[in-house]
Order: sequence, then C-alpha cells, then structure tokens
Amino acid sequence: MRDFVNPMIKSIPPSGIRRFFDIAAEMEDVISLGVGEPDFDTPWNVREEGIYSLERGKTTYTANAGLKQLRDEIQHYTTRKYGMDYDPAHEILITVGGSEAIDIGLRAILEPGDEVLIPEPSFVSYKPCTILAGGVPVPVAMKEENEFKLMREDLEAAVTPRSKVLIFPFPNNPTGSIMTKDEMGDIARFVVEHDLFVMSDEIYAELTYSEDPHVSIATLEGMRERTLVINGFSKAFSMTGWRLGYAMGPESLLKEMTKIHQFAIMCAPTTSQYAAIEAMRNCDVAVEEMRREYNRRRRLVVNGFRSLGFDCSEPYGAFYVFPSIKKFGMTSEEFCKALLEAQRVAVVPGSAFGDSGEGFIRVSYAYSQEDLKKAIAKIGAFVDTLK
Repeated sequence: MRDFVNPMIKSIPPSGIRRFFDIAAEMEDVISLGVGEPDFDTPWNVREEGIYSLERGKTTYTANAGLKQLRDEIQHYTTRKYGMDYDPAHEILITVGGSEAIDIGLRAILEPGDEVLIPEPSFVSYKPCTILAGGVPVPVAMKEENEFKLMREDLEAAVTPRSKVLIFPFPNNPTGSIMTKDEMGDIARFVVEHDLFVMSDEIYAELTYSEDPHVSIATLEGMRERTLVINGFSKAFSMTGWRLGYAMGPESLLKEMTKIHQFAIMCAPTTSQYAAIEAMRNCDVAVEEMRREYNRRRRLVVNGFRSLGFDCSEPYGAFYVFPSIKKFGMTSEEFCKALLEAQRVAVVPGSAFGDSGEGFIRVSYAYSQEDLKKAIAKIGAFVDTLK
C-alpha cells in the first residue's frame, strides 16, 4: 500500500521531552523532575464552578471566539495586572491552551518561506509550528553569560529581508530567564526598525520572582499593533488538563485566527471556560500562595545545584532551573540517561530545547520539597561517581 503520510510531517522529530520520558515511564521508582506541570490541584472554587456549570446544563458550544463573559474577564484581568486593554469583542480569542494560539497565530501570519526568529533555548513547539505553517525557523542562541536573555546584537546577526516574526518567550521555558522593561525596549526598537511582528508567549507571566512585576512587550511604545500576546490558565492557575488559553492582538489578525480556530476546533471546552471566569475573578490569593511556594522551591533547587558544584544561572521566572553539565564531559542526553539509570532521577536534556541548550539540563521545581531534596541528594551521589 502507498504511504500517504506527508514527508514534511515525517521530517519533524517528536518532542525531545516526551521521547526521553517514554524511557522513564518504563522504569520503577523514578523521581521525575521533567514535566512542566504544577503539582497543585486546581483551586477548589474553580473546580466547583466547572461542576456547577455542568449541573446547570452549560454543555453546548460557545461562540467561536469564546464566552463573552470570559473575554470580558480577561480584559479586566490583564488591564488590572499588566496595563493591557484589549477589546473583548474583537481583540481576544479563547483557544485550546496556549499551544493552539501559537499554532494558529503562525498559520495566520506566515506565507511560504517567511522566516521566524526563535530565541533558543525555548519551548519545543515554536520550531515545528513554524514549519507546519510554511515558515522557516531561524534559531537565535541565548547565552549563559547573558543570563539567557535575548540580546539585540544576536538578533542583528540573524535577521534577513525574509524575517517576519520574532518569538518572544519570557518568562522563559526552559531557562527561567526574564526580560526587564528596559531590556525589552532595546528589542522593541529592533522590531520596529526591521518591521517585524512579535509573538509574545507570556504563559508564565504570573510566576516571576524578581522585585519588578512582569511587563508585556505589547505595552511598549509602537508595539501594540505589531504584537500577539499569548497566555493561558495552565501554569498560574494549575489548570493544565482544562486545556484553555487565549490570544490578544490586533483585530485584523484575530479575525483570521478565529477563522482557523472555527474550522479546526469550533470552540474551546465550555466547562473550562466557565471555570476560568471564576479563576480570573477570585483566585489572586491562591495564585500568590502558589507563587510563594514555587519561590521557596526555586531557592532550594538553585542552592542545591550550586552546593554540588554546578554552574547555575539565577532563574527569575517560570518553574525551571537550567544548570550547566559541561564540566562533566558528557552530552546533555548522555548525562540524563546515565542519571536515570544510576539514580532513577529524570530530568530533561537541554538539547531538547534547541542546539544552544546542549551542555545543560532542565529541572522543574513544580514538585514537592521532599521530592526535590531527595532528587538533589541522588544527583549529588551521581556526580560523585563522575569526579
């Protein structure tokens, strides 16, 4: 029988994260610090609202763009928290997680051959979604000596006349790096000068640990009309399985994204949308409690790795640390496989997040302090064998 599978799809490798954890899943007694998923339950009032919506029979389709009440709440929330004011009727779209927003955003923007500047290390979906949309991914390496921040000089070296979109992934997965308002200003000027469009992935906006609050690049001068802001409920509200995200941006772009969403998805899950309204209205305290606990875990893990002799940059966002393993003379995949086999601790090779992630490992601290302490002790025992 003829093979009907598209060769382009065949050429895209599976997620380096999932591929590695398929190995871990076959083993017993593994402490996994790999998956980027909060270990907190969704706040009870949010779950209760989802249950109540089912009891009231709220199980039909919503508008393609999402419940009006939810889009109104997103407008209130993002204005209150980040100073962003988008029209709920025309500039906000509810999606199936932030991942769908990335996908349909790129599909709505790119023409065949358009280049997308992708800072790396970064989330594994940007590159394949670019390829699936007909674009050409152009990695821009972020360096440890710059605290994994995006530098203008690196963008200048990568931009070409075919460049159309800049992915802006801060707070960053996997490095935990953030960009201050002043640092963003330099990037914003570069974007305007080169007439680029920005896809700003802000899914970890609530999870920052510096003295300065999160600032969206969309709020900087000249950036609102050339930025698509992506966010969601998975990380801050511990709602990964509810599969709910949103996009905010210019009406002209949101209109076309909604068409793709309409034909491919119809609408995001109705129950999740009702639950999310409650999350935005009444979960500030719960989100802050989770953020404080993540910060305690962050300090535990960073100090733990440094005490073992790892070079580890300070992560001020998300819930990951990205220590260097270069001194051990192993690739990141070799290190992770050997650690898993020797000590039953699973972490992610940095190479899963782009070539510039080689020589590092990603460790999530979205786990209990007890598990984190055990894992650090086991990693210490492992590296003792390498000396």
